[in-house]
Amino acid sequence: MQNQQMSFSDTLGLGFMTFAFYLGAGNLIFPPFAGMLAGENMHPAMFGFLLTAVGMPLIGLIAVAKAKGKIMGLLPAAVATALAVAIYIIIGPAFAAPRTGLVAYEIGAKPFLDNTDMMFHIGSIALNQAQLVYTLVFFGITMLLALYPGKLLDSIGKVLTPVLMFLLAGLAISVFVGAGSAPMAPQGAYVDSPMVQGILEGYNTMDTLASLMFGILIIDILRKKGIESAELQTKYLVRAGIIAAIGLAFVYVSLFYLGATAGDIANGAKTGSVILTNYVNEMFGETGKVLLATVVTLACLTTSVGLVSACAEFFNELLPKLSYKLLVVLLSIICALVANVGLSELISISVPVLMMIYPIAIALVLVTFLTNIYKRPELSHRIVLATAFIFGIMDGVKATGWINVNNYTAAVSDNGFMQILNDMFAAIVHVYAKVPLQTEGMAWLLPTMIVMLACLLLPAKSNTVAAA
Repeated sequence: MQNQQMSFSDTLGLGFMTFAFYLGAGNLIFPPFAGMLAGENMHPAMFGFLLTAVGMPLIGLIAVAKAKGKIMGLLPAAVATALAVAIYIIIGPAFAAPRTGLVAYEIGAKPFLDNTDMMFHIGSIALNQAQLVYTLVFFGITMLLALYPGKLLDSIGKVLTPVLMFLLAGLAISVFVGAGSAPMAPQGAYVDSPMVQGILEGYNTMDTLASLMFGILIIDILRKKGIESAELQTKYLVRAGIIAAIGLAFVYVSLFYLGATAGDIANGAKTGSVILTNYVNEMFGETGKVLLATVVTLACLTTSVGLVSACAEFFNELLPKLSYKLLVVLLSIICALVANVGLSELISISVPVLMMIYPIAIALVLVTFLTNIYKRPELSHRIVLATAFIFGIMDGVKATGWINVNNYTAAVSDNGFMQILNDMFAAIVHVYAKVPLQTEGMAWLLPTMIVMLACLLLPAKSNTVAAA
C-alpha cells in the first residue's frame, strides 16, 4: 500500500521546490528596476507588484487544487485546449524558459568572460559565440534534470533550493543592513499611478500563468509520491504555495528596496540586472560577483527545469504519440535556440503578448472560486473569460504601439466591405478609449469584474421538459 502522508521534511521540500520553480529570471531583474523607477512611491508600487507576482500565483495554485487540476474544465474543449496551448507556449519555449538561460548568461557568466563580442554567422543570422555555447550547456543540464520528473522533489526541493535560499537571504540581509541612499523622485508612470504600474510590472514575471502549469505539475509529483487523495493533494499544494509565497515576498521586498535606495549605483541602468551587478560589486567585490552569479544561475536553472517539465507533461497528454522524454529533448533544444534572440528583444516582444493573455488567466483563476456559487457555472465561465479576452486583446494591441487609441481614425478603403470593417474597428477603439484604466493598460479589469458579479444573477437553467 502506498504512503498517503508526507513527512514534514517532504512538505518543506515541496514548498522549497515550488519556490524555486517560480524564482527565475524575471523575478530577479524586474523588482530592482521597478524599485528604482518608483523611488519615493516605492510602497504603493511594491504592493501592486506583490499582488500579481505573489498573491495571484498563490491564488492560482489554490484554484488549480480546488478544480482538481481541471481549471479549464467548464470551457468548450476547443477553447480550453487553445488557451492551454497558448499559455504553455508563452511560459515555455517562446518566452519564459529561454529568458532563464539568457539572464543566467548575462549575470552568471558574462561578467567573468574576457571577450563576449565574438560573433559568427549562419546565413544571414548573426550569433554570439559565448552566448550560444552557454545556453546550449544550460539547457543541456535542464534537459538532464527534467528527464526524471519523479526525482524533482529530491534534486530541487531538498538540494538546490536550500542553497539558493541561503544565498538570497545573505543578499537580502545586506540590503536592509547596509546604508542605502534616499529614494529618488519617481519616474514615468510611477509618478501618477505607482500601484497600477506595479501590477503591470508583476505581469512580466509570468508567475500567474506559471501557477496554472505548476499546480498540475505538483499534483503529478504528489501522485508519484503516492498521494492519491484529492483532499490530501489540495492540502499539500496549498502548503507548498504558502511556503513559496513567503519566500517570493521576502525576495521581492528586498530587491524593490535595493532598487529604490541604490542611488549612484543605479546611474545609467537600463535593466535590473545592471543594478544587481553594480550593487554586489560595490558591497562585496569579486566575492559578490561570484555570489550573484551563483544565485542567478541556480534560480534560473530550477525555474527552467520546472517549465520544461510542465510543458513536456502537457504536450505528452495532448499528443500521446510524442513521449515525455522526447518532448523534454525537443523543448530544451528550442529553448536554447530562442535564447539566442537576445534578452532585450525577448522582453520587448513578450510585453504585448502578456497584456493580452494575463487578463484571461487572472479571470480564470478568480472565476474558479465562484463556480459553486454560480447557478450557471459553465455559461458564467465563458462570458467572464470572453470579456477578459476582448479587452485584453485591446490592451495588448495598444501596448504594441501600432495604434494611437486617443487619436484613431478609420483607414479609407476602395472596398466597401473593408471600409465597413475599418469603421467598426474605429468605433471599438473609440469606446475602448473611454474605459476606466485604459490609459494604464488595464481596461479589462472593471468590465471583467462587473460581468463576473453580474453572472451571480443569472437564473438556474430550466429543466422543464415539454409534454409529449
